[in-house]
Amino acid sequence: MNSMIGNAGMRGPTGQGKGNKIPSGYKEGRIQNYTPEQMQLFRQMFSNVSPDSYLSKLSGGDQSLFDEMEAPALRQFSGIQGNLASRFSGMGMGSRKSSGFQNSINAAGSDFSQDLQSRRQSLQQNAIKELMGLSGDLLGQRPYDQFLVDKPYRPSTGDQLIGAGGAFLGGIGQGIGTGIGKWFGG
Repeated sequence: MNSMIGNAGMRGPTGQGKGNKIPSGYKEGRIQNYTPEQMQLFRQMFSNVSPDSYLSKLSGGDQSLFDEMEAPALRQFSGIQGNLASRFSGMGMGSRKSSGFQNSINAAGSDFSQDLQSRRQSLQQNAIKELMGLSGDLLGQRPYDQFLVDKPYRPSTGDQLIGAGGAFLGGIGQGIGTGIGKWFGG
């Protein structure tokens, strides 16, 4: 039996592809390389790189995800602002209207904003790298080996009649030849 063995590539979590062109005279075969438990884990890994995954949302800069992550830091910053206001209030009347208070609040806000933006960019870049690494790992897996196998020859009905007739005529021809040979040869 001739066969052409090869990897048909990654076609999603099931390994099934559509649109394969199979040459005439061959049929497609497939062998699963993973146990059922490994296949389940393999399929689950695709959820980590899907468009709705945490990593995809993080790498895409999903605002609602960042709002959720930054909420504790915003609450903490509000507390810092309150402490600054209390400190300046303790200095006497009008000190919260002073340029020193305004400069302190503006500096704290600017530092906080820059820190959040820096962390956001860092998280986004790391998510992109992780997403690409996981995708590459998944696409490099071979849950199935696909191959081509020669189809067994099955003569059509017409071929069988010709074949049977040919055998019949061949037998008649052989009988006639033997008879003529006996007659002349003796």
